[in-house]
Amino acid sequence: MAKSVLVAGGAGYIGSHVCKELLAAGYRPVVIDNLSTGYRDFVRFGPLVEACVSDSVAVRQAVENYAIEAVIDLASSIEVAESVANPLKYYHNNFAKKIAFLQVLRECGVRAFVLSSTAAVYGEPIEVPIRETHPLQPKNPYGWSKLAFEQLLQDFHRAGGPAWMALRYFNAAGASQDGDIGEAHEPESHLIPRACLAALGQLPALDIFGNDYPTPDGTAIRDYIHVLDLASAHILAIEALLGGSAPAAYNLGNGVGTSIGEVLACFERLGLKVPHKFSARRPGDPSRLVADSASAVQNLKWKPRYAAIDSIVGSAYQWHKSRVLSANAS
Repeated sequence: MAKSVLVAGGAGYIGSHVCKELLAAGYRPVVIDNLSTGYRDFVRFGPLVEACVSDSVAVRQAVENYAIEAVIDLASSIEVAESVANPLKYYHNNFAKKIAFLQVLRECGVRAFVLSSTAAVYGEPIEVPIRETHPLQPKNPYGWSKLAFEQLLQDFHRAGGPAWMALRYFNAAGASQDGDIGEAHEPESHLIPRACLAALGQLPALDIFGNDYPTPDGTAIRDYIHVLDLASAHILAIEALLGGSAPAAYNLGNGVGTSIGEVLACFERLGLKVPHKFSARRPGDPSRLVADSASAVQNLKWKPRYAAIDSIVGSAYQWHKSRVLSANAS
């Protein structure tokens, strides 16, 4: 029988891709999601438990009914600017609500816990590319809430909780190669999907926050990583933990910095125009974030398959284009 993995937040963008990859790898993904930001129609690869992770009764029933062996936690609030304006929401959703979750998992004997973490734990980098040994000094409540939960996992494991890994994402983007799922948030705030929507005439213009950063073209530099490459790392992390690997935190990125201006140039190479305008920088945004993912490559045997920015942007655009065409047809 296939091993069952509980995917918290599995109805979201990254979570649904993780579920798809889990199923392809021979696992049974079981989604727990309250659908506050996720999409019911993204839950296509296993059963759905419609509940919040803080609902101890629902979590216990899911773990027992589906014989859960491992958990992947992608249930969190993720908007940097919102975290600055509403820090209590971020500490509540990304930390406080997970305490009851962890307690139930330990009581039920769950052995492995993989956390969707973030490069925001590093803050403004003092060296690029960023290694896991970089000082942890977040610039915003989003990063602090994720770092606090990483620390809780470490402390809880020492006290008998599950083995853990924290996967520190850089900038997730792209869509599944067959076009069945992609990136959708309400409201949409991420660069590449907003650029796709602007190119498709669904937005009047793409807002670019800051053109006065200390970078070659003045726009912020990020390390964009395909969502399917992120998803594959989660499976490797689960397998490593179930095989006895020690807890650890790993960066996930391609090791290549791409400015917003360079992303726009990528759209132009695809024959697409992205109307855009510049606005002031957002509070809490570092100028440059680029990963050193050598540890994940070495210890998890992880290898990105879709590293080229043209591949990432192209898959995202095709998904958004098909979604717009489908909506117009109906």
